[in-house]
Amino acid sequence: MPSGPSKISLRIGVDVGGTKIEAAALNPDGLIRDRRRIPTPTGSYPGTVQAIVNLVREIERELGEEGTVGVGIPGVVSADSGLVKNANSTWLNHHPLDRDLSAALGRPVKVANDANCFALSEAVDGAGADAEVVLGVILGTGVGAGVVVRRRPLTGANDIAGEWGHNPLPSPDPDELPGPDCYCGRKGCIETFLSGPALSRQFKAAGGKSLPALEVAQLAEQGDPLAGDLLERYAHRLARGLAGVINILDPQVIVLGGGLSNIRLLYREVPRLWARYVFSDQVHTKLLPAIHGDAGGVRGAAWLWLED
Repeated sequence: MPSGPSKISLRIGVDVGGTKIEAAALNPDGLIRDRRRIPTPTGSYPGTVQAIVNLVREIERELGEEGTVGVGIPGVVSADSGLVKNANSTWLNHHPLDRDLSAALGRPVKVANDANCFALSEAVDGAGADAEVVLGVILGTGVGAGVVVRRRPLTGANDIAGEWGHNPLPSPDPDELPGPDCYCGRKGCIETFLSGPALSRQFKAAGGKSLPALEVAQLAEQGDPLAGDLLERYAHRLARGLAGVINILDPQVIVLGGGLSNIRLLYREVPRLWARYVFSDQVHTKLLPAIHGDAGGVRGAAWLWLED
């Protein structure tokens, strides 16, 4: 085995999701040399560890060399306990995933939040390449984000940097108060307004059919007045939410990922709308779609070893 990560050119990233685990091997220039996907052993922590180990070993056998290993998960490894916390794949919680993987593979393994991996992927060689501060926003089943500063993920003192989805919706209208219940125990979190399920619920509550969020967006593009009104309001809420982050973080680039990032109207309307809420005479922050799409998770996990 090589003496350390600095002598290894192969970067292996693993993205652990609720239904699938994906792994990819990258060259230093970002070229994907091997990529494969398997179902997640849902509910089984030992099964998930073994599945990750098997994927890494299969890739290394195929390519004939060993690599560094980074893993993205829907949670974080607590700096205090060393155990996974806040994972919606709940069987990962309360386990030392990085240590268990390191022991099984015989080398150090870095584990990070999947939103941080997405943001890192786009900051290294994606839509936010060359930007000093990049916010990678996930708009999907939930709402979250990762923060990357000078190509390094920012985790924070409490391991929650980027969790803007659980701030209250800024500048709420009277009919937005107190806001929908959130699974976190509070009301009116940004996630309860901007997630895919939230948009679906809003459409149904306004008299529409029960449809997935992207189908509501498609109706809006086709001229449906109800869907169009809801999508305009969605853009306004997103603008308010992101303006609050810009006022604190002031990123050069905000990259959107997740299913709702495919709504083209957002890239036109949100920057126009957020100007009234940002504390500046000009807003130079760019709002861009992700370049790497669904490969962002594995690419970002692989880039966790970038500086090494």
